[in-house]
Amino acid sequence: MDLLAAIAPGNSVEFRVPPFAAAQVVEGVRHRRGNPPATVECDPRTFIELATGVLDWDSATEAGRLIASGERSDLSAVFPILVMPLA
Repeated sequence: MDLLAAIAPGNSVEFRVPPFAAAQVVEGVRHRRGNPPATVECDPRTFIELATGVLDWDSATEAGRLIASGERSDLSAVFPILVMPLA
C-alpha cells in the first residue's frame, strides 16, 4: 500500500484491503472523516494480483473482485505497481 500511495499520492480516494490496510491516494478533494468521496475495495489476493499484473483492473471489476465508486476511483492506469523480473 505504501508503494501505491507513493505512485498516486493524494487524499481523494480511499483504497481498502480489509482487514490489512487502507491508504488515501490520488490528488483531489481531501477526505477528513466519515465516508470518503471515492473508495476502492478488494481482498488481499486481488490486490496482489493487480499489483503484479496477474489480473487487470477491468477483469477484477467485472468479476466482482474489486469495487470502485466515486470520482477518481478508476485506478486502472496505476496498476500494475510492482513488476516482477523474469528469472
